[in-house]
Amino acid sequence: MAYPADQHKKPSSTVRDWYLSNFERFEKSLNGEASSFIHDIRKSAIARFAEVGFPTTRDEEWKYTDVSPLTKVNFTPILQQNLGGISKNDIAPFTFNNLPSHRLVFVNGHFSKELSSVGVVPKGVKLGSLAEAVKSNDNVVKEHLTRHIHFSSNGFTALNAAFFYDGAFVVIPKGTILDLPIHLLFISSGFETEFVSFPRNLIVAEPNSQAAIIESYVSVKNNIYFTNTVSEIVLGENAIVEHDKLQIESNRAFHIGTTQIYQERSSNFISNAISLGGLLVRNNIMPILDGEGAEATLNGLYLGTGSQHIDNHTVIDHAKPHCPSHELYKGILAGKSKGVFNGKIMVRKDAQKTDAKQTNKNLILSDDASVDTKPQLEIYANDVKCTHGATIGQLDEEAVFYLRSRGLDVDKAKDILIYAFASDVIDRIKVEPLRDLLHQMIHDRLEEGRASA
Repeated sequence: MAYPADQHKKPSSTVRDWYLSNFERFEKSLNGEASSFIHDIRKSAIARFAEVGFPTTRDEEWKYTDVSPLTKVNFTPILQQNLGGISKNDIAPFTFNNLPSHRLVFVNGHFSKELSSVGVVPKGVKLGSLAEAVKSNDNVVKEHLTRHIHFSSNGFTALNAAFFYDGAFVVIPKGTILDLPIHLLFISSGFETEFVSFPRNLIVAEPNSQAAIIESYVSVKNNIYFTNTVSEIVLGENAIVEHDKLQIESNRAFHIGTTQIYQERSSNFISNAISLGGLLVRNNIMPILDGEGAEATLNGLYLGTGSQHIDNHTVIDHAKPHCPSHELYKGILAGKSKGVFNGKIMVRKDAQKTDAKQTNKNLILSDDASVDTKPQLEIYANDVKCTHGATIGQLDEEAVFYLRSRGLDVDKAKDILIYAFASDVIDRIKVEPLRDLLHQMIHDRLEEGRASA
């Protein structure tokens, strides 16, 4: 497919040299911070990136997603806060009808205290900037940051570890239950040149705590940019976290997102990942069930129109016994869009009594849309119950005919069937305003797809 990035000049040097030179500029901007333990991680990470570069389709994990368009643009890292003229009025459309929440706002990857709004929280709750937590030598940062996902995973995680400066820092103390959700709002503003941001989020739910996190990525302009984000989420014993990630960026944007989850005994993690925007999108979601009785649920919905490419890659790592997991991903693909689902369930030798279920279903709405689906089981224990399956199909013509016989036009009949297909995922989101917004967004995206067709 043709990417808008192809119309821009290629870098004058290799992509590695481009990011290496920008890393030197980044180091000079840090002043005294260049001597911190965090910067030692950055230097090791940029060395790793120089060694491996970006993955290619020759790498099995990236077989169906060609990221070479990312190498054809000189994306300039945003190293300092720049609100780009964004005001509170500008963020209003992205607040889910002013959903009551503790809202942390980040513009081009940097925390904005002016645009954020945090209400009264229980004692010990920490909601704010990761950069500030690093500067204050917070013990939670020292214990968890970069511990659960290593920068050697691939070139994107290495690049994020090398350039990250800011992001969300969330700590829910032991025994604390938050009544309001925490909304992490990441906004990309417009610049004259193509840019890249590297948000890094650290979320720690201590034992017996409970919280809902909404992590949304949006843009105020339909411009070309690159978001390379990493979130580390840690659940202590008996902790419960619902994590709703909503990606509705510019249809000319590139988004590579990695969410690594570490779960201790009897914890419960629920992920709802919704991808509606972006030109080239890759979501990596990887929970490690490292305590007996831990449970993970991954739900996902991806809607592609035009020339979008949306790739969802999940790995559920059952490291301890008696851990159930549930996974349901659904794709709706129209126009010339392409979807990818690569889901792996790994059951380690000691993880007996694992009960894991994985399902991927795809709805193809046009002759030019396509999907590659690859559900996987990797099992090293012998007393487990694991199932997986995938389906690819079109709308049921008999169902369309039935609805038309009841007086509906063809577009309305198809919309009802598509909504029914998508609602299986959307209705699992507990935040009602977010559910309502997603229903409307799906309708709008399908209308846009018909108009462009």
